[in-house]
Amino acid sequence: MTERLRRALFDERDAAGLAFFRVLLGVLGCVSALRFLHYGWVDEFFVRPTFFFHHWFAPFARPLGATGMHAVFWTMALSGALVALGLAYRLAIVTFFVTITYVQLADVTNYLNHYYLVSLLTLLMCVMPLGRAYSLDALLFPATRRATLPGWCSVLLKVQVGTVYTYAGVAKITTDWLLHAQPLDIWLSSRTGLPVIGPALALPFMPYVMAWAGCLFDLTIAGWLTWRRSRPYAFAVVLFFHFMTSQLFPIGMFPVIMVVGATTFFDASWPRRFLPRRLAAAPAQGPRVVPHRALVALGAAYCALQLLLPLRAFLYGGDVLWHEQGMRFSWRVMVREKNASVTYLVENPRTGRVVEVPPRLYLDGRQQRELGTQPDLVLQLAHKIAADYAQKEGGPVRVRADVLVSLNGRRAARLIDPDVDLATVEDGLAPKAWILPAPTTRPPYLHAPSWNSSTSASRR
Repeated sequence: MTERLRRALFDERDAAGLAFFRVLLGVLGCVSALRFLHYGWVDEFFVRPTFFFHHWFAPFARPLGATGMHAVFWTMALSGALVALGLAYRLAIVTFFVTITYVQLADVTNYLNHYYLVSLLTLLMCVMPLGRAYSLDALLFPATRRATLPGWCSVLLKVQVGTVYTYAGVAKITTDWLLHAQPLDIWLSSRTGLPVIGPALALPFMPYVMAWAGCLFDLTIAGWLTWRRSRPYAFAVVLFFHFMTSQLFPIGMFPVIMVVGATTFFDASWPRRFLPRRLAAAPAQGPRVVPHRALVALGAAYCALQLLLPLRAFLYGGDVLWHEQGMRFSWRVMVREKNASVTYLVENPRTGRVVEVPPRLYLDGRQQRELGTQPDLVLQLAHKIAADYAQKEGGPVRVRADVLVSLNGRRAARLIDPDVDLATVEDGLAPKAWILPAPTTRPPYLHAPSWNSSTSASRR
């Protein structure tokens, strides 16, 4: 490694910035868990449904019932508070990581990019001594107190947050996003009645302005935050961008989490600017401590994994927004609008009798909205239906699915080969040949001026 890289990774830095990040993330984790408990989402998402979807790589992760799930969220809230306070930090951060990761794995329909990000950030924090600075642990055990932290702590966090922004921008380099302004056109058309900004959202060119601005923001903001001279202006843009997205779209805690993540790009001593003068002096840097080569290799492997994992979607070919292979864990944030209808056909091969099975017999409304847009979920429910009807019919049955999906406002098309017996198909990493190709038609443009509507319709 070059000397410059050695300094960036192993020189001791003021702990104030990362301590403040620890406090903010702990508070967000606590608040998020309490929101689930307060609004009844724990019961709605993890107790009332009778069927749950699992990740193929984690079939063991299932909800624990009402008592167990409430206990998980109370544990998450408590551990988040302890992380913020820096009390029993190591135990608290590991507990928080385990609980939030488990919640994400318990049902695929609950997967959200921002909670996946929090899971990764807390995983990194598990190996960082963030509880030794500006914490109750440091107050109770002075011998463990640290005023500085090694540079690799902030480097890993910056890489993680920067990866999210950059790949969110890469995901927008598509024909639908840049040339057709979809799905922004659809979303903004439903928000033209908002006070103050509604008339501006109705302007014919506004979806294109926001589409290109959003793509450029995601692709470049990590660089602007890294450069010291542009950092204050870049952070102001971050605040404006995420404030506007929070007002326009129902995306929960994501804007706040990303604003907190952006603070990892600040100077290590930045919170001292807001402290009383007697506390504002930055501590002297401690000696450089180079960890074992195995730990360095482990950190490099983690960064490589985060940089490579989102690229797996390109290996499948086709349109990932359609077939969804490689969609999760790749930071494709709010880049598609899909609507679907699903009907299962169960055939008894011995009698030839075919029965239609609607998904509502197994799923609640929220799960049904997620089902048809994600082929692996269609496959999982097909297996469940096959097992149930095999028991009823006294032998194996064939299960086919008629799935019609509309992508970004296009006319609905079949997503899955209706002749394939899904009961015999297994999920995994292999390309799914039973998913039909994406439609190639041009999506509609709802913001088209009225004088041009007939021409636009004929072109579509």
